[in-house]
Amino acid sequence: MMGGHHAATGAAAWVAVTSTAPFAFGWYEGVSHLGVVAGALVCAGAALLPDADHHSGTIAHSLPPVSDAVVKVVETVSGGHRKGTHSILGVLAFTAIAWFLSLLSVDTGLDGIGTVLIGPGIMCVLLVAFALKALKITRDTKVLPWTTSVVLAALIAIFAPEEWFWMPFCVALGCVVHLIGDLITTNGIPLLWPLKFKSPYWMRDGRGIELDSFWRRSGNIALPILGNAGSVREWILLVPVSLYAVVGIVWALLNQMGFDTMPLWERLTSWG
Repeated sequence: MMGGHHAATGAAAWVAVTSTAPFAFGWYEGVSHLGVVAGALVCAGAALLPDADHHSGTIAHSLPPVSDAVVKVVETVSGGHRKGTHSILGVLAFTAIAWFLSLLSVDTGLDGIGTVLIGPGIMCVLLVAFALKALKITRDTKVLPWTTSVVLAALIAIFAPEEWFWMPFCVALGCVVHLIGDLITTNGIPLLWPLKFKSPYWMRDGRGIELDSFWRRSGNIALPILGNAGSVREWILLVPVSLYAVVGIVWALLNQMGFDTMPLWERLTSWG
């Protein structure tokens, strides 16, 4: 799946799981309207984390020079592109890092500010930069990714530090959504990495049971519903998914600003 589509699915998943809007599930309770908005952007970035294993990838250049260094480390540790980071173990590792960083804080001793959670703030800067780059909002500029990401992280860290309780879950959700996105494309993913189970010879090229599309010769598992990455089917799926994410974010913003959105929803549903 393409990078921008991974980001869109991450944002949509966050809205669906955390928003209290009538068109969302609201399974993860306690997230404020501000958390829905900020988390959607952070989860969009988290949905790109498994692709931080490729030094030539889009997100490698999203927040230079930090992103370049992070990607090189991830690429080395994970064994290269679409290996360790695209597995259950990879999801657990990213979630563990997010949990550890969520514990890092600094007591400013200042009235009205108190303790600032710097760990989640650092993760927010990186993940938001990933999302902005993948969604082609920052393009190739060097200043905008830093200013946008740092300002958002600083505002939340200082004025709404309680929002960061959801950071580990947000990272886990984004990574899982990424794996699902790649699972339903042709090449699939090495779900059980570092374990590798290549498909038996008799399953390939019409010899006996034809399962090569689902159990790849490399050992990857695939359910190629969307076909190749960037296919027409992928675009058809991602248009409504992206619209859903945008509507969810706007809905949360309106509620954050004090608007009563339920009458609007009742009016829309009554027309149906």
